[in-house]
Amino acid sequence: MKYPTAPRTDQIDILHGVAVPDPFRRLESADDPATAAWVAEENALTRGLLDSPLRDGLAARLRELHRVPRMSVPSVRGNRIFYTENDGTRAQPILYCAHGSGLRDQGANTGAENWGLETRVLVDPNGLSEDGTTAITVFEPDNAGDRVVYGLSRHGSDVQELLMHDVASGTTLADRLEWVKFASIAWHGDGFFYTRYPQPGTVPVDQEQYFCQVWYHRVGEAQADDRLVYHRPDAPEVVFEVHVTSDDRHLVIGSYQGASDHAEVHVVRLPPSPPGGFGATSSPDTTGTATYQVQPLVTGFNAGWHFVDGRDGTLYFRSDAGAPFGRIVRFDLREAAPDVRVVVPESTDTIVDATVAGGRLLVSSLRSASSRLTSWSLDGGDERPIALPAIGTINGLGARWTDARSFATFTSFTTPPAIMACAADGLVPIRPSTLPFDPQQYVTEQVWYPSKDGTPISMFLVSKRRNNGGPACLLTGYGGFNVSLTPSFAPSDFLWLDAGGVLAMANLRGGGEYGDAWHRAGMREQKQRVFDDFVAAAEWLQSTGRAGRGRVAIEGASNGGLLVGACLVQRPDLFGAVVCRVPVADMLRYHLFTVGRFWIPEYGCADQAADFPFLLRYSPYHNVIDGTAYPPTLVMTADTDDRVAPGMAKKFAARLQEATAGTAGGPIVLRVETRAGHGAGKPIEKQVDEQADLYAFLFRYLTGTSVSELL
Repeated sequence: MKYPTAPRTDQIDILHGVAVPDPFRRLESADDPATAAWVAEENALTRGLLDSPLRDGLAARLRELHRVPRMSVPSVRGNRIFYTENDGTRAQPILYCAHGSGLRDQGANTGAENWGLETRVLVDPNGLSEDGTTAITVFEPDNAGDRVVYGLSRHGSDVQELLMHDVASGTTLADRLEWVKFASIAWHGDGFFYTRYPQPGTVPVDQEQYFCQVWYHRVGEAQADDRLVYHRPDAPEVVFEVHVTSDDRHLVIGSYQGASDHAEVHVVRLPPSPPGGFGATSSPDTTGTATYQVQPLVTGFNAGWHFVDGRDGTLYFRSDAGAPFGRIVRFDLREAAPDVRVVVPESTDTIVDATVAGGRLLVSSLRSASSRLTSWSLDGGDERPIALPAIGTINGLGARWTDARSFATFTSFTTPPAIMACAADGLVPIRPSTLPFDPQQYVTEQVWYPSKDGTPISMFLVSKRRNNGGPACLLTGYGGFNVSLTPSFAPSDFLWLDAGGVLAMANLRGGGEYGDAWHRAGMREQKQRVFDDFVAAAEWLQSTGRAGRGRVAIEGASNGGLLVGACLVQRPDLFGAVVCRVPVADMLRYHLFTVGRFWIPEYGCADQAADFPFLLRYSPYHNVIDGTAYPPTLVMTADTDDRVAPGMAKKFAARLQEATAGTAGGPIVLRVETRAGHGAGKPIEKQVDEQADLYAFLFRYLTGTSVSELL
């Protein structure tokens, strides 16, 4: 195949005495005319390869599969539930409020048909942009449920604008808050604490995505009048989360090292709200830091700390400090030197979420990479299991200390995310639902296989029927940042399953499925273990007949894109096809772009002499070998991705095309999306287009697979 000619230079960097070629450096600049022209040619080549009646049929079927309601994690305020939902017919989820007396009732188990909820639309973002790329990315109601702060993202950007909706009047208030990313919001009095980044012009342009800050905004005031509460000018990569205890007496600030869970915790004692709102009687000092008393509670960034809730001076946290699988602990702020007391002890289940609901702890954990739910007394003496509908995942919990009802959003491979009430005998849907397929036709199983070093690795397999002829298998993984891959619903999966394909999802080291030690075993200099785990999964699938020889395709995004990119260049003989989405593909320069410095605790940094060798050994872009017949590969990115710089995907694709030229390998196909970011907030039609291209590619190029077999 003849590929477009990429702009190439003789760029060579000398890093720690080692010459490192970077021939496609110009592709890092999206504004370079040569880069723009090359991207246009690559997209034209991709369209020529993938556009066909088959692809049109796939897109039509995907639109049908997407017409399934999917709900977010709820926020509960008395007899009101706030949540977002998309029924698949709109570009973006809508923010709703459901209310009814049943939300206060903690009596007998109430069936979905008996809740009698009244639902109203609060904010519909679908009319805010012609292409549907404006999305609600965060929301937080006030304590009474009268007002809701919500964040809007445009074109898939991580940048958010915070606005406010008045529930009673149904109007959007005048408040507008800018310079927000990864928003954390906590109401107090007639305003709220929130996290934001520096106003442009106050720091160098390349630093604007760092130096997170905590501010307080009073409803009705201009952002210029907001009060700075806390920041760390000495630590630009620290990111904050804010929480207010249920009795409104303490602000809890979690400080995280970039994308790491390792945290410090600080506490601010909150006085009763004065007429002017929090801090109305205080003024910032000359350094710009408000005079509020910020007291350290946990220091050192040595372990994960996540606030649960607090009341009457007692604060509850989930933490893996001294407990790799996690436990629930508490501090008593009335003590002169508050010390940790264990409430829910560590077990072999990994604790991933917790809240206080009706005066009891509600704890979500993972057992063999799927969820379980338990209710505990606040002293840890009484444990009560809550049954789940199936092997699946609790996406999050919705509850408050003083509310009788608690809720969880549950999903599985065959269950769309739905809000369910926590009852004594299990989770109960808050409304009936219908699906365009029969979940009983699909089988989910969990298997274990040995990695290269003998470590047992778990993997989920999903299929519609057993095919003893060696079916095609789509294998996915992630293996990083303490992220757990658990059973979850994706409409596009059914395109593959209904065609007789198998889905495989491996729980690799580096993830969070099996606690902090599992995560640490796959980070920094141990990252090769993650790739070994993934390669071993593909080998096991073929050796056991779960997939035919040459019929394993691999797919991953972001850190998962790094995973499949590294495995592609290390074992090009093993895979029938590769889909590499928004990859971190240049491990020597990733930290120079967007928010890459947030990932240094996970990956290491090539600027450090000790880190450079292990990063160079597996960096996908730097380990492509000329003359190698790499398998058919689809590299996908977005020009407006402000999290993982798209230049890395472009460089990787260009290098693969160069290396594969003249061999029997390939094709190497690059797809560059416009007006879409890293993935969050992508409208339904853009999801359909992307998924149609992905499956059109797999159905066409996966070795030994014909369209008639798969469709």
